[in-house]
Amino acid sequence: MIGSIAALGAGLAVIGAGLGIGQIGGKAMEGIARQPEASGKIQTAMIIAAALVEGVALFGVIVALLGNNPK
Repeated sequence: MIGSIAALGAGLAVIGAGLGIGQIGGKAMEGIARQPEASGKIQTAMIIAAALVEGVALFGVIVALLGNNPK
């Protein structure tokens, strides 16, 4: 039972990261379309934000999988 809960938690973390990175990419493309001259700054901020979201997702997966081993 605990393994399935851990897998569910890891899956939710990955789904959340996917949604977050999708939102970041979409909004960055909108921003670049509105102001092409600011594309460098927008792209840099987008990459940093995507890396932070990915780090949080990895942390969530690790925590969920560590909860799989009850002692």
